[in-house]
Amino acid sequence: MVIAHRGASGYLPEHTLAAKAMAYAMKPNFLEQDLVLSKDNIPIVIHDVHLETVTDVAQQFPDRKREDNRFYVIDFTYEELLQLNVTERFDAETGKAIFKDRFPLRKSHFKLHSLQDEIEMIQGLNKSTGNNIGIYPEIKDPEFHNKEGKDISVIVLKILADYGYKTKKDNCILQCFDAKELKRIRIELKSELFLVQLIEFEEDEKNLKEYATYADGLGPWYQGLLKGKDEHGNWQTTNLVKEAHDLGLMVHAYTFRADDLGEFSSFDELLDVGFNTLELDGVFTDFPDKAVSFLEN
Repeated sequence: MVIAHRGASGYLPEHTLAAKAMAYAMKPNFLEQDLVLSKDNIPIVIHDVHLETVTDVAQQFPDRKREDNRFYVIDFTYEELLQLNVTERFDAETGKAIFKDRFPLRKSHFKLHSLQDEIEMIQGLNKSTGNNIGIYPEIKDPEFHNKEGKDISVIVLKILADYGYKTKKDNCILQCFDAKELKRIRIELKSELFLVQLIEFEEDEKNLKEYATYADGLGPWYQGLLKGKDEHGNWQTTNLVKEAHDLGLMVHAYTFRADDLGEFSSFDELLDVGFNTLELDGVFTDFPDKAVSFLEN
């Protein structure tokens, strides 16, 4: 399975409709949507709860930052957020691009959008192309939203249901790093969607049996699954994927980047280790075309 990570984010600014349209044309299995609420409770497709690393918010609304010098999505209405210009991700301190060879900073014209906008585009493309590409939303930082007096999960689940995403067969996978919240989505909010527990740290691996009681899949960082090479040059791996599979959990690992290879000589080698050595069920990638092509070949 290929999941377009923030769209075709290796080629266009992440989480823009342009990046999603380009990714869609690459025919991955799913497009990912990170979700953060606006002041007026609209789920905005953006990776962080703050705005200053992908937009010109500091120029347009300089007086709206909090004491920590950050500009939060939740402090702006949907109409205000639409005024911002989106660019390639950059370091707010230095102003330099995080990935220097990607789309040039502050060029062309990109905007933020809502979950509803993106679903309508994807469903529209499914109708016009005859493809059936799914959505893969992530509830971002539910605890932060909670402290701000907002229940992001309830709002997102209602929108998903309104657009026909209610059960495991509806081509929607819902993910979250917060285990307590994902469990609540399954048990208290009675969601029947395919749920993926994202994990970041090794200690999370001890909780696999618990995750399996409410989740259908696991989303680990791929580098956390590798233990280096043996004397013959073969990659050694942890047992996480096997243990997850034994518990009936799918494993979709993040994030496969052709311009951030680490110790790998090529993107194909990295994908080969992902799919064939680690035996992952899916990968999140900024370069969906390359992953689709790897699997086709």
